[in-house]
Amino acid sequence: MGNSTAQQGAAAPVATAPEASKDGVTPGSTAAAAPAAAAGATTGDAAAISAGAALFTQNCAQCHAINDVVVGPALRDITKRRPVSWLIPWIKNSSKVVASGDEYAVKIFNQYQKQQMPSFQLSDAEITSIISYVTDESGKAPGGGVSKENVAKTDGDNTTTADAGATASSSTMDILLIVLVVVLLVLVVTLVIIANIMKDVLRGRKDLDGRDVEQLESRFDLAKIYRSPVVRGLALGLFALVVLYESVQGVMAIGLSQGYQPTQPIAFSHKLHAGENQINCSYCHTSVYKSKSANIPSANICMNCHSQIKTESPEIKKIYRAIERKQPIQWVRIHNLPDLAYFNHSQHTQVGGIECQTCHGPIQNMEVVYQYSPLTMGWCINCHRETPLNTKGNGYYSNLVKLHDKANGAAPFTVSSNGGTECSKCHY
Repeated sequence: MGNSTAQQGAAAPVATAPEASKDGVTPGSTAAAAPAAAAGATTGDAAAISAGAALFTQNCAQCHAINDVVVGPALRDITKRRPVSWLIPWIKNSSKVVASGDEYAVKIFNQYQKQQMPSFQLSDAEITSIISYVTDESGKAPGGGVSKENVAKTDGDNTTTADAGATASSSTMDILLIVLVVVLLVLVVTLVIIANIMKDVLRGRKDLDGRDVEQLESRFDLAKIYRSPVVRGLALGLFALVVLYESVQGVMAIGLSQGYQPTQPIAFSHKLHAGENQINCSYCHTSVYKSKSANIPSANICMNCHSQIKTESPEIKKIYRAIERKQPIQWVRIHNLPDLAYFNHSQHTQVGGIECQTCHGPIQNMEVVYQYSPLTMGWCINCHRETPLNTKGNGYYSNLVKLHDKANGAAPFTVSSNGGTECSKCHY
């Protein structure tokens, strides 16, 4: 999302709404129950099914099918696996449900390679109509269940029929390889025995000349092989390739700090504060919704609580000393972007409605914070290509969306569609 997007005020990605982002992290809790209006919707209503079909095609068909696994799981009989009251908050903001620690949500998230499902700013009634469409389609198959070919392609089972066949095939190949290796070993041993017998037979012959005797009595000379120009050339070439590979890998890794987890001057636990005590990120990082940078909290923010709480803790006393000496706490910065790249937090959190966990990972579970995402250019561009924009009610985008839909059909209008992958958006 370029800077112009923020200045236009404009389209938030179809991710979490800013209001949801500011609600705080609530690990361990399940998603909120759906409102009564949605719960009371009839799933068999023809109008609801028709509306759900259109919404499904527009929002869901890129990643889901009724019977087949596409990017996400097959949706047949989804209401038999999860209640509507769970599905509505999941579709609205799956990352929030995962962050809450919901066991089923975490299982699905991990099962599908931790791919973030875009959050959708749909009403409860719209989501219920999509569920009505999926339920109706589920009932059309013989027996009303998942077809035999897709019997395991649901979000509750990580093993598909193809996977089972692949596993069986893999086991057969393993057995064949073992048998082949045993046969080869037997052949080698047999040939060695035959060679020794032949040598004994030849040694008993008296008609051998000098060259034959020399050949017969020759021994394996490892030093001779080592001195061979061919062997030395191959060894040198292999060494050069290894050095070149490691050098390229080292150069490519310059500036990448994924997994970086420095020791901080004070043992601050995000798991305790953001997780167990559910302190909102913006309470400490006060500018995360309104500034380019998410500030590092000053000592006085800590003192809002710790002037009364755990005042005798050795770690808290470090805060007191910093205040007495009128010195800032020397926190070690973890997430760094090069100066040539422009990034604006408010543009993503406030305008885009992006959750903190999208980039920073499960921060509410970290005792010591580490860099969760690679923060590379390719990683950012992929997000811009995959994140849909919410353009509803914003006249600025009307013609752009029409032109996009005319050229791209059902493909979603993403950040990239709005110029979010142009070089000047981040480099100027």
